[in-house]
Amino acid sequence: MSEQKKGAAAVAEAQPQRATNPKILPPYNVVLLDDNDHTYDYVILMLMRLFGRTKEDAELMAYEVDTTGRVIVDTTTKERAELKQEQIHAFGPDPDLEKCAGSMSAIIEPCPR
Repeated sequence: MSEQKKGAAAVAEAQPQRATNPKILPPYNVVLLDDNDHTYDYVILMLMRLFGRTKEDAELMAYEVDTTGRVIVDTTTKERAELKQEQIHAFGPDPDLEKCAGSMSAIIEPCPR
């Protein structure tokens, strides 16, 4: 190996390595709120379509939101939580209820650690 190549290799080896620890984004909960203006069928269908929930999981969540007033439907990054909140708000009114004026409401909140 030539002296020039040896010198370049020594310089390259002498460079300190940087830590490459990726930042972990804090999780956020998407919380569906009860409003008494939507049927169980509407809530179940919405959860299956928007969140890929099974019918059984969606039924349990529909019951929880009805009895407690809220249910966590997803825990994810803040950006995805905002998207899912927008999708809930854009899902539209319940076609089975004449008095229903629009979509259900949802909030996002930091997930407690």
